[in-house]
Amino acid sequence: MVKLPDLDLPENPKLMSNITHFARALRKAGLPIGSGHIMDAIRAVQTAGFTEKRDFYWILHACFVSKPEHRQVFAQIFRLYWRDPRYLEHMMAALTPQVRGVQEDRIAKPAEKRAAEALLDGVDRDLPNLPEAEDGTEIDIDASRTMSSQERLQHLDFEQMNTDEMAQAKQMLAQMALPIKPLASRRTTAALHGGLPDWQRTMRQAMRQGGEITKFARKTRRDRWPNLVALCDISGSMSQYSRVVLHFLHAVSNHKGRGWAKVHAFTFGTRLTNITRHLQQRDVDAALAAAGAEAQDWEGGTRIGACLNAFNRDWSRRVLGQGAVVLLITDGLDRDDPDGLSKAMEWLHLSARRVIWVNPLLRWDGFAPKAQGISAMMPHVDSFRAGHNIASLKALADAISRPDDYGEKARMMAAMGSQT
Repeated sequence: MVKLPDLDLPENPKLMSNITHFARALRKAGLPIGSGHIMDAIRAVQTAGFTEKRDFYWILHACFVSKPEHRQVFAQIFRLYWRDPRYLEHMMAALTPQVRGVQEDRIAKPAEKRAAEALLDGVDRDLPNLPEAEDGTEIDIDASRTMSSQERLQHLDFEQMNTDEMAQAKQMLAQMALPIKPLASRRTTAALHGGLPDWQRTMRQAMRQGGEITKFARKTRRDRWPNLVALCDISGSMSQYSRVVLHFLHAVSNHKGRGWAKVHAFTFGTRLTNITRHLQQRDVDAALAAAGAEAQDWEGGTRIGACLNAFNRDWSRRVLGQGAVVLLITDGLDRDDPDGLSKAMEWLHLSARRVIWVNPLLRWDGFAPKAQGISAMMPHVDSFRAGHNIASLKALADAISRPDDYGEKARMMAAMGSQT
């Protein structure tokens, strides 16, 4: 590409048309883009010019991307529209069923399905006629798309969902809850039948009746509800999963009869941020927008050990009382000192009744705790579970009230032992 310092918009209708269609695709994929953004982008290209593709990318990025969550969608649409001459083939492959024996299975990259769906809006997507195999062998066709859409959606990775699928997933998450069994308190209350003898109340009643005991009073322990504390990793590798989990936590926070005393939520990347008060808003979009504005380290780096130390120092005594359950949502990929991370996890584990680690990396069949951060954290959790789709979150909801649920921890500990 060459620099275009004297670009005149009326004389370059092709460039204007291409940028306009590109912006429409971005808008179809969910980015808030109006005609003003399009004109700003064209003027920016006219003013700045570009000598290489990277410059052109960042000029359009500055004009069209206003939120961190839009970066991946922009990157995929830019690649498909401007950089890849075979973009139409890639988009068709992302949206059509896979045919084993004809082409190699290919998993769409993050945000690629949404990009393909936006760019192919209005394009005829009928499947081509498949030729019969010459050797007489049968062609195995993946019929996974014939199952009900709801069942398929439950097992679809959050990273691979398009815009409509993500909207449906959020609606399903809004109806879910995290049931928890109450804990027995040391405090007691009067009971009509059963329970323990209440000698103090029995003697008090006898004093009122002239010293004669006519009836034994009884008591039973009160039920109390624990706190739920969620620590969500919002670094670059976890941001998409954490956004979905925060939708889920918002539903839990606002669910009537949820059973939890209170739901506390914190985000961390390079620093710790308390977003509890934002999740208490009834409107989920307003709640997450406020949480996103509060947390300034979305899609940044990861300092798990430092953030856990900050939580232990500043918040553990306030929110981990009364038998709190901690949900730790992170992939565990941390480059800080593993010894410091291990001590922070040990402190957290000793302060909470249960620590449940939700890790989307468990979606890979060959996952093993080889990273130093994962190995340092694993001994200090009670349960290790996946969290990459709706089905895994449902399994978490079913297991959270079972103290004997360990998830994949035993297998991971055995794998760590074999490595040493």
